[in-house]
Amino acid sequence: QVQLVESGGGLVQAGGSLRLSCIASGRTVNSAAMGWFRQAPGKEREFAATINWSGAGTYYADSVKGRFTISRDKAKNTVYLQMNSLKAEDTAVYYCAARLLGQPDYGYWGQGTQVTVSS
Repeated sequence: QVQLVESGGGLVQAGGSLRLSCIASGRTVNSAAMGWFRQAPGKEREFAATINWSGAGTYYADSVKGRFTISRDKAKNTVYLQMNSLKAEDTAVYYCAARLLGQPDYGYWGQGTQVTVSS
């Protein structure tokens, strides 16, 4: 079983920065691909960023590319999302997710952390 706990959300002005953290527990978590997703009010959840099991491979949605950086610290079982140059449209609940080795989908999700960007 995998448990994910996000933190680091909050209220920030446009142009500011936040760093989200996701602490993962479970014996297979270090072999999992990890992702960050977000859901704005009235909208469907959307992909933001993903990182592979080694940390060497990352991929971003066009909407966040160049502003967000995903990383992981395997010793701490933690995945980060550094968010810079935040915009009002980045306001959403941000979710951490894990896709275990050999699995096609993200099967484990955190509870989410709210990010609000004021313009």
